[in-house]
Amino acid sequence: MTSEESVERYHRQVLLPVIGTSGQQRLRRGRVCVLGVGALGTHVAMLLARAGVGFLRLVDRDVLEWTNLQRQVLYEEADVEAALPKAVAAARALERVNRDVSIESVVIDVDATSIVPLIADVDAVVDGSDNFELRYLLNDAALELNKPWIYGGAIGTLGTTLTVIPGETACLRCLFPEPPSAGSVPTCDTAGVLGPAAALVGALQASEAIKLLVGAWSACNRTLMTVDLWTLEIARITARRRPDCPACALGERRFLYERAPSRTVALCGRDAVQVVVHPRVAIDLARLAQQLAPLGEVHYNPYLIRFRVDGYELTVFSDGRAIVRGTTDPAVARALYARYIGM
Repeated sequence: MTSEESVERYHRQVLLPVIGTSGQQRLRRGRVCVLGVGALGTHVAMLLARAGVGFLRLVDRDVLEWTNLQRQVLYEEADVEAALPKAVAAARALERVNRDVSIESVVIDVDATSIVPLIADVDAVVDGSDNFELRYLLNDAALELNKPWIYGGAIGTLGTTLTVIPGETACLRCLFPEPPSAGSVPTCDTAGVLGPAAALVGALQASEAIKLLVGAWSACNRTLMTVDLWTLEIARITARRRPDCPACALGERRFLYERAPSRTVALCGRDAVQVVVHPRVAIDLARLAQQLAPLGEVHYNPYLIRFRVDGYELTVFSDGRAIVRGTTDPAVARALYARYIGM
């Protein structure tokens, strides 16, 4: 892009006194990691790319499904039909939006072994995840690395957000010392989600990221903010740093230093189980596809294999992770994985 094109592209943004020329230059140098490019993350990534943020790292473990298209704005029907990982499809869409933004797509199930490298070289992290396990891990890692991060959630018609600035604001564990127990909170699979609620939270998170990048930290949201898009009710809960907070006051990093074992996890509302192996392995997908072809229906692309056999579907990634559909029983999923992947 020429200098003249760049000036024209960001003209309306530069006119804002809170941005200006210097702020736009800081955005151009800015680096953001978006953890999860689903309903929230796609809105965040789109807005940051259009704002001219110089580098975006898009991280997501999932493959696109038809149900995503209702609220995840970077994806199209062709992406679902091609069985593209979300991070890959999002990066392709954003490259068409702004060719001057450097975009890295990472298809991975984030855990304690991978979180630090993913966020160590960025200026801010945006939570686009759909699970508390990752949020508590992110809270630990962000505190350890002194990285600001922006929590977000959208369930039903409700949207929630909080900006965490290590050393200045409350962290996630100041408000919620322990993760909620399984089944105690609704999820988008059980309660649904209104598309505009996700859009609003994504816009708020993107705005907070822009504030952080241009240095307007004092303008950031330091409350737990909840908006009901149906009733238009807005609530703010004061978020104070707790002197006895195990994470930001006492320095506990329980979630970050927890050893990551091989595990199977039932995916809520999806009739599927995710199988994760540690340490990660490097699978030759082309070779595995050839081995599986005589046994069942195989679809293969550079990012994954989708294998259907005996009423089950195994989606296998190059790092050894797999999603087994057709069961919610971890033992069945593990047995299918061992039978066909051999680990």
